[in-house]
Amino acid sequence: MTLGLEIGAEARFSKTVTERDLLLTAEITGDHDPLHVDAAYAATTAFGQRIAHGALVLGVLSATASEIAHRAIAAGCAGMPVSLGYDRVRFLAPVFIGDVLGAEYRVEALDAARGRSEAACTVVNQKGETCLVARHIMKWVPAAG
Repeated sequence: MTLGLEIGAEARFSKTVTERDLLLTAEITGDHDPLHVDAAYAATTAFGQRIAHGALVLGVLSATASEIAHRAIAAGCAGMPVSLGYDRVRFLAPVFIGDVLGAEYRVEALDAARGRSEAACTVVNQKGETCLVARHIMKWVPAAG
């Protein structure tokens, strides 16, 4: 299968984390831990303020994976790209309201026979601190018909 990608292909996305993002993530995930949604409680913790949900920080990578998928389709990919998931996800630094996150996605392996690509993913804040690292596996599903 032609994947329409090259090793080294990259995509980036930037997002400023807002209070609304934390509240919406709590509603979507059902995770209303006071560390995320209660400023008074969070002020008493080692973080001194609310921190973003891990799911929110990981979620900013979705834009980068989609960008890579759309580029592959435009380049003649013979299948439909879908996420198989993220492996080796590590949260390395807390993310706070007001942080500017930069998500980076870099294709590092292609397996056309299996219809898969693998990418290194990183999320850094405005200070250059790495907040998250992960590996993303994309499955390229053959076209119907």
